[in-house]
Amino acid sequence: MKIKYLLSVIAIVAVTKNSFAQYSQDAVRFSGAQTGSTARIKAVGNAGTAIGGDLSSISGNPAGLGFFTKSELSLTPEYNNIKVNSTYQSTHGTDTKSSGNLNHAAFVIYQQLNRPKGTDRSKGWLSFNYGGGYSRTNNFYENINYAGSNGTNSINDYYASQANQFGIDIGTLAGNAYDHNLIDNYGTNANPNYKSNAFPGVDQQSIITRTGGQSALDFAFGANYSNKFYIGLGVSFTDVRFNSLSNFYEDGALSVLEGSPTPVAVTRDYSSKFTQDQNTRGSGFSGRIGAIFKPVDAVRLGAVINTPTYYTIDDSYNESLATSISNGSRFEDGPQNYSLTYNMRTPWKFSGGASIFIKSFGFITGDIEYIDYSSTHISSDENFNADKDDNPAIRSLYQSAVNYHVGAEARIASFFLLRGGYGIQGKARRDDNASDIKTVSGGVGLRFGAYYLDATYTHATGSQTVYPYEVGSASPGALLNRTLDNGYLTLGYRF
Repeated sequence: MKIKYLLSVIAIVAVTKNSFAQYSQDAVRFSGAQTGSTARIKAVGNAGTAIGGDLSSISGNPAGLGFFTKSELSLTPEYNNIKVNSTYQSTHGTDTKSSGNLNHAAFVIYQQLNRPKGTDRSKGWLSFNYGGGYSRTNNFYENINYAGSNGTNSINDYYASQANQFGIDIGTLAGNAYDHNLIDNYGTNANPNYKSNAFPGVDQQSIITRTGGQSALDFAFGANYSNKFYIGLGVSFTDVRFNSLSNFYEDGALSVLEGSPTPVAVTRDYSSKFTQDQNTRGSGFSGRIGAIFKPVDAVRLGAVINTPTYYTIDDSYNESLATSISNGSRFEDGPQNYSLTYNMRTPWKFSGGASIFIKSFGFITGDIEYIDYSSTHISSDENFNADKDDNPAIRSLYQSAVNYHVGAEARIASFFLLRGGYGIQGKARRDDNASDIKTVSGGVGLRFGAYYLDATYTHATGSQTVYPYEVGSASPGALLNRTLDNGYLTLGYRF
């Protein structure tokens, strides 16, 4: 397989000046999924490890299923809006994207265990509950648009560096740039030295459209022992879908050789468009084991161990280059396709939490999660050597991270509950090219006998610096500040 030239920014962690390995980005893109949950748990900061008795337990801590004393089902649609504010070459821009999805759907079946007559029915194994569900764990929908005037370099400098490193073979990006007169050989045939033909001062714009997400089918069971100790097991079958269409535009002036028999250098205006189209599909599976312990009725302590997700991923990448020059020349090459199927193992995740219940007035809850992104591993095969670039890049670029979640629920009336929460998703990169993601949440709950309704709003913020192309320390960076506003509505029924 011919290694593709990777330039695109990605959903969670951008291409940076440190590495251009092909698939190491997936260490965060597909490992940063959030636990699927109902609107109730989202409202308390997604801190559900030690709460129990909520359908989020199917995808979270399966031990929480042991708290159910009735069967139950629920449905949670969502509305998402993401706004990306950009700063590139001191020029500000913004773009937005809205979408609606089914975020969570689940059921649990309550199975009380038969006990001999005359025995203490509050001791021993009391129930064995099981359930299944669907959860959307990651959303890749977003539009990114940044533009500015670059007086330092051109994307042609990147093409020239590729030519100096790999040559200008037919069908390669560097070969196309050479054919389009964007770069030329300023050395000799024996010792080529490719450079950009562009004059300093170019206008640049990047427009990126992304769609897709991650979702999981979850199955779990939980058991109750003496209303003190709860244990559960769960499995997830995960689906990944990621699409990214990126167009990078550049306008400026360049030196073109014209005339015969002795060509002379002439200054001409030019416009170029570099297009990248990535489509990724994948599936995987993982497991988890959890426990909740109640030392006293008011306190619950929970823990979950999530195994890695073992993915098989199909990646298809297309790139093309189109150029127009004011002398009437038109060039277009591509799309050139590069495809690969590979396996990836995401990190283990360890979670712990505690909840304090204040009789029937509500509760306070908190979680902490640990995940080491640098332990992500991509498998090599006869078509692809991941140990050459990608796995070393994962170990050098990424780090372990700690995520925090806190929240509370207050019962204002017998039928009305008020909730709030806060969460921090620790940054996965070792450098400063990305920040923590901070989420504030709030919601309400209504109870009508066997029916209930929960509504939640979340507001998340984070930033990252992305680089449209790589030219060493002079690589131009775009600062992206993301704001995500999400609404969730859970409709539930107990029976």
